[in-house]
Amino acid sequence: MPTSVDVPVSTSSVSSMTGFARIAVEVNAQVSYVLTLKSVNHRFLDLHLRLPNGFDALEMELRRVLKEHLRRGHIELTLSVDRNVSSQGGYNRALVASYVEAFQAAAQEFELQGQPDLNVILRMPGVLQAESRSNEEENAALTVSVLGQVTPLIASLKAMRSREGAALTDVLHITLDRLSEGVNRVSGLRSEVELRYQERLTERLEAAVGADGSGVGVNRQRLLEEVALLVERSDVSEEIARMETHIQHFRDVLAAGAETGKKLDFLLQEMNREANTLLSKTAGVAGKGTLITELGLAMKAEIEKAREQIMNLE
Repeated sequence: MPTSVDVPVSTSSVSSMTGFARIAVEVNAQVSYVLTLKSVNHRFLDLHLRLPNGFDALEMELRRVLKEHLRRGHIELTLSVDRNVSSQGGYNRALVASYVEAFQAAAQEFELQGQPDLNVILRMPGVLQAESRSNEEENAALTVSVLGQVTPLIASLKAMRSREGAALTDVLHITLDRLSEGVNRVSGLRSEVELRYQERLTERLEAAVGADGSGVGVNRQRLLEEVALLVERSDVSEEIARMETHIQHFRDVLAAGAETGKKLDFLLQEMNREANTLLSKTAGVAGKGTLITELGLAMKAEIEKAREQIMNLE
């Protein structure tokens, strides 16, 4: 009977690609086996089966079942068979007798000396036919048993992957909370930073052309328009809005479950792009602008942490 333990299935809809399952079965008094299934992260479904020789048909069927139930991950399935070597095997008495008689007849005819070698005779085709037939019967019974156990084995693996996925989901939500906090702080600093940026540009302009606009060959109105354009270009409101949208979309994908890894990786790439743009727009702005830079760098660090986590999601 199987010795595996029933594993409660997690309610999490997100699965990790890391898991392990094992089952041990006694087919009969002569044959028992251990079937193990292990998975780690991989971009695609990568199947590796390790079976004893002579189980090609079983391997093909196992591959089909694994493809039906699993979508991503490096999967290793191993079948270890233990046969009771004390079981007796017969031999074909008539065939052995014919080999011995043929040897003696040839020796007499050609006047040669020597005795038949039993070790050689037992290796002749068909001599151990009874044992071969017994092995074939055992392999057939073993194949039926393995095919009956592989589905619950996969279920056990998926249960563990689901538990791992739930733990990763909790970690990712904490990361998203920190990202949201950083975005909110940047949003609160945005207006003041823009005002200080505008004041600094205006001061430099007045120093260049004179407070009364009497600078020779300088169009004050044109320069004021350039200041307004530079201030507008430094506005990070769009980056903040897109970052908030990406964070919410990330949460929605986690809640929806199924195959989330590739979708989340794309969202993290978009978040990283927004963080880079935010940093480039606020570079060189003193005061609170320096704080925004620090927050942007912290966001990038959180995004990188999230990317490491989702590498293991299905």
